[in-house]
Amino acid sequence: MTGAILSTLLVLLALLGTPLFAVIGAAAMLGFYFANIDLVAVIIELYRIVDTPLLLALPLFTFAGYLLAESNTSHRLVRATQALIGWLPGGLAVVAYCTCAFFTAFTGASGITIVAIGALLLPALTEAGYREKFSLGLVTTSGSLGLLLAPSLPLILYGIIVQQMNLEQSVEIKDLFIAGIAPALLMIALLSAWTLWHNRKHPIPLQAFSKQEAMSALREVIWEIPLPFVVLGGIYTGFFAISEAAAVTAIYLLIIEVLVYREIPLRKLPQIMTDSMVMVGGILLILGVSLAFTNFLIDAEVPMQIFLLIQSVVSDKYSFLVLLNILLLLLGAILDIFSALVIMVPLIVPVAIQYGIHPVHLGIIFLANMQIGYFTPPVGMNLFIASYRFKKPITELYQASLPFMLVLLVALIIITYWPTLSLWNLSY
Repeated sequence: MTGAILSTLLVLLALLGTPLFAVIGAAAMLGFYFANIDLVAVIIELYRIVDTPLLLALPLFTFAGYLLAESNTSHRLVRATQALIGWLPGGLAVVAYCTCAFFTAFTGASGITIVAIGALLLPALTEAGYREKFSLGLVTTSGSLGLLLAPSLPLILYGIIVQQMNLEQSVEIKDLFIAGIAPALLMIALLSAWTLWHNRKHPIPLQAFSKQEAMSALREVIWEIPLPFVVLGGIYTGFFAISEAAAVTAIYLLIIEVLVYREIPLRKLPQIMTDSMVMVGGILLILGVSLAFTNFLIDAEVPMQIFLLIQSVVSDKYSFLVLLNILLLLLGAILDIFSALVIMVPLIVPVAIQYGIHPVHLGIIFLANMQIGYFTPPVGMNLFIASYRFKKPITELYQASLPFMLVLLVALIIITYWPTLSLWNLSY
């Protein structure tokens, strides 16, 4: 009886806006207390997550993302991609998809992409002949395209959480990075194809290719071009460990943005470091207490009980995947991605494995759903960010984003039911 009252109280505290780490930590301590397990188990989990070597990648990649967001990289990327592929049919829209995907992959936040790049792309799209409603939908939905591409923070966080669960099937961050490439390209390809089909009755005047403009734009972005090839190439070939790649990325961006481009003054660095580490601190605190709560759930065999309950209703893997996608889409619309990861991954992964779903494939499915959830009505985060940034009614953003959401749902179905797309480099 007391446990039920306390559980209800925790739910009410969460609904009233109590910080997530406090609610999860309290739930973990209550669980261990009623199971007669010493509460030092929570502290042990906090230490265990801090002692994880891979965790070095989180603050370093976060700092690198903040450096990119504070610089004029977004302007240079848009200019360079537009000069190179803007002359193709639908070229500017493809520029938007590719640029947003790259920027979100490194910053780890779709909201920053909408604010930084959307402000450049929206007027460029309308001036090029795209209708305003289409342009609004494109910019709003493209903000989360890079979540499946390395070095996306959600990809790294998913890998860390699953590794701490000590599953029989190992999950390497490098495997997650490789697994996300094809699904991300599929999404961009389907969106590009739909863009061409949608505008077939309203042909967009093609931008003439200018060799002079292309060379000028490339010279402007020459220091940023090697970044994905050196860092990600080093990860995929095994030359860099993930933490080493994060260090290289942070140092490289620090040098080019502060010393080469001189867009970030030295006096501003302490504030950027502080802001980025505040975000990392929040993630680590939530992650530590959630792993303690995860251990309690595993000890209490909660995932197995959930599996048995679901199995009584859903007997096959494919029906389970349908229900999983529906659940994750709803969660993606009401929770931020980091909260969804730490709360749901420990519950979902053991159940999914019982249905024969590889945890790497599950990670891609999970993040693909979160990506769509960012702009799922009525409360998707990107919808409100875009509404505020572009000063448009939220209902207008609903209508503008819906066609793009349907296209990405098609991509989600393919990603879900074609595991080879994500697992082509693994034997499973």
